[in-house]
Amino acid sequence: MTRARERVRRGTVGTMQAVPTAPDLADTRAAAAPSSLLDRTRDVWLPIVLYLAIRGIGLAVLARFAQLRNQNLADLLTAWDGKWMIGLATYGYNDMPWRFVDARGEHTADTAYAFFPGFPMLVRAVAQLPGFDAYRAALTVNVILGCVAAVAAYRLGRLCVQYMPQVPDRLAERTGLLTTVLFAAAPMSIVLTMAYTEALYCALAGWALVGVLERKWILAGICTALAGFCRPTSIVLIGVVALAALLAVLSSDGAERLKAGLCVLLSPLGWVTYLLVVAHHTGSLTGWFRIQTEGWGTTFDLGLQTWQFVNYTLINGSDIADLSVVALLAASIVLIVLAVRARVPWPVTLYGALVVISLLGSGGLMMSRPRLLLPAFVLLIPIAIALAKASKPARVWTVIGIITVTCWYGAHMVSVYPHAM
Repeated sequence: MTRARERVRRGTVGTMQAVPTAPDLADTRAAAAPSSLLDRTRDVWLPIVLYLAIRGIGLAVLARFAQLRNQNLADLLTAWDGKWMIGLATYGYNDMPWRFVDARGEHTADTAYAFFPGFPMLVRAVAQLPGFDAYRAALTVNVILGCVAAVAAYRLGRLCVQYMPQVPDRLAERTGLLTTVLFAAAPMSIVLTMAYTEALYCALAGWALVGVLERKWILAGICTALAGFCRPTSIVLIGVVALAALLAVLSSDGAERLKAGLCVLLSPLGWVTYLLVVAHHTGSLTGWFRIQTEGWGTTFDLGLQTWQFVNYTLINGSDIADLSVVALLAASIVLIVLAVRARVPWPVTLYGALVVISLLGSGGLMMSRPRLLLPAFVLLIPIAIALAKASKPARVWTVIGIITVTCWYGAHMVSVYPHAM
């Protein structure tokens, strides 16, 4: 029995009293030492190949939609908030042209500050390179970041299996690869190929959680701090990582306690720093929240608007987009239950659950929910485990079916529905 399984037997993984540590795989690796560079890097290149293949199919389907509907593919890849990302990368916050407007069709001196700076400023830096503009930089950056997120998804899938006593160790790699596949083929994974923040945020959140599970606290803290510059919902990641690190401070000593303590301090830096920047600009500590509420109607209303939307759609809805949002919201709740039942390590389950809960409890544009659920991809791990245990034909045909449906769905939502993002 490995040390990880011994911890599971004692109940430390399934509770919030301790954070699971990385399994000791030294003996296994020594027994099957890689014979070539290709073997040694398999954990990196294989998830990337699978990810790029699936996203390539999704992009091809979107291009076909654009051709049949006489649309411009470049416009689709920068639709809605994507235009804001390109604009911020090109002009900065204080020189945004007045054609960039909020959900009410208005533009003020504060409007641009609704968007966190992590992705547009990264794009701005890459756009300075020869041969790049903001558009090329945004798409190139997201291809790279998507690959980084794919490897993180693979690592998380493997790690979670290694902490589950009911799942054989031999399924770990298969589960990791299937987690990558499900991440790449999530219902709105098309956004990973667009000028949006999801690829960057999923990469940082994924590696922050890897850092927690492997007790690499500096990695977890840095990734979480950077995620705080990317989007407001990073507060969920900050809470989970800081809690895990705080528990490690209380239960460890020496160098690990110091590193975990640094993680607690690092985690909120990005999020707090940007809110203070906006506070300085607006003259109010609640400046960012005011901009969001006034410009986009985003509030935390304990789920009132979500409840109203679901009820109205189930009774009156006839559009596939509306009905699909309700179905995906319901599916996300089921995935939380499955993650708990599968005994996915608590930091992973808690993070995914809080992403879902924060969306269910918030008002605003309901049609963006499938995209905003993408950072909760960790809740797909129990599905990956189930597929890993299925027969090969069942596994292959299920994956083909998922990729077919989700690639169509993403292209349909982006090119057909007018308010999907």
